[in-house]
Amino acid sequence: MRLMPCFAILCSVVAGPPVAAGAQDLVAGFAAARPDSTVKSLVERLDLQRYKATVKGLTQFGDRRQGTARNRAAVDWIEAQLKSYGCRNTERVHYEYARRQIPLPSAADSAAPGRGNGARSAAADGAGGQGGRGGLSNPVKGTRAPTGVNMKPELQPDTALRRINREPDTPGPREEVFCTKVGTAHPDEMYIVGGHMDGHGFGAAANDDGSGTALVMELARVFNAPDVVTDRSIRFVLWNNEETGLNGAHAYVDQRKDLQGKENPVGSGKYPEPRWLGMIQHDMMLFDHGMPGPTGQVSPEQRREADVNVEFAGRSKFADQAQKLAWFFRAANDKYATDYPAAVGDRMSNTDSDPFKDLVAAISLRENERLAQIGSGWDPQWHQPTDVFATYADTDFRLGLNAAQTTLSAIAHLTGATIKK
Repeated sequence: MRLMPCFAILCSVVAGPPVAAGAQDLVAGFAAARPDSTVKSLVERLDLQRYKATVKGLTQFGDRRQGTARNRAAVDWIEAQLKSYGCRNTERVHYEYARRQIPLPSAADSAAPGRGNGARSAAADGAGGQGGRGGLSNPVKGTRAPTGVNMKPELQPDTALRRINREPDTPGPREEVFCTKVGTAHPDEMYIVGGHMDGHGFGAAANDDGSGTALVMELARVFNAPDVVTDRSIRFVLWNNEETGLNGAHAYVDQRKDLQGKENPVGSGKYPEPRWLGMIQHDMMLFDHGMPGPTGQVSPEQRREADVNVEFAGRSKFADQAQKLAWFFRAANDKYATDYPAAVGDRMSNTDSDPFKDLVAAISLRENERLAQIGSGWDPQWHQPTDVFATYADTDFRLGLNAAQTTLSAIAHLTGATIKK
């Protein structure tokens, strides 16, 4: 089954600075159309147990802190998994990170109170010291709970996990892996689908960001099935060094932005870096338990009103295009997600889509709004020893699965996905 003609128009609206007249009606037209049977079939290939198994597989490497052997082993494991899905054209981005994420402990650090040692910094907060908030303020409402990064390995009660996480990070070379589903009709155009595989806090980074990494890997599995064909290309990227300031995403942009759409070798029909049509990031997908109560405690149960937050940067150069892409994703969620709705906001911040936001339409999917909610303590596992697989229930994992359904259905439409008979 062929998709509606408006999707080619939407691609041009998303990709280029000019906003076509009447483009506002495109998302509404898509939302009003009946679900596509091909896309529905692809969405049904996502499976809760597979998603959970991939998250759990990532947690075997502990918090996957960049600059450690456990991080390098996780990169190797991710690449092997991608190849097993049929995405065998894996590549790596190489770059240097010359700093330490966590300074060597001092006596003063050991005596400091609070969550971990209470330290806050752009790097330690995952705040994206090189991406930042772009001048956005954190609109604190209601009750705020403490946030920060656990710096004390001894606060991890699981001795086996503490042993896995004990190696400190060291400066030096870094790598991150990606693979590409090559489009048959437009191999020179692509959507980038990403999640960051590094974490910290001396847990197992199950949610931040095993949940987003597993989502991207599951999409790679579905799209790289031998019977799936797409008109446009899709790149699945697992960023490194997000927690130190989006360094892996910045390295990708710096090294590859000027290669977009260039055939190499000339006449080969191969495009090492197809032209970017959109960038979609996934960062913390599981935990939407609501605002902390008066004591600062968050409910142990997933709230019935949980949703997938789709954010764009309202102050970016591509804000109009990114906004349309975000609403398109919400419409896809309406049509294909099974349990949780999606909400759109304009305060995308502190995630790997930030380096792309002034170059292409870029959005981020999350469990909560990054600034107003996660930044106000709505997720007590954030950068803490409790961010382990056992912390989360199936209702939590199902929120991540619904985010996967949202992205898969939207990307399937935008890339013209079909299933061979």
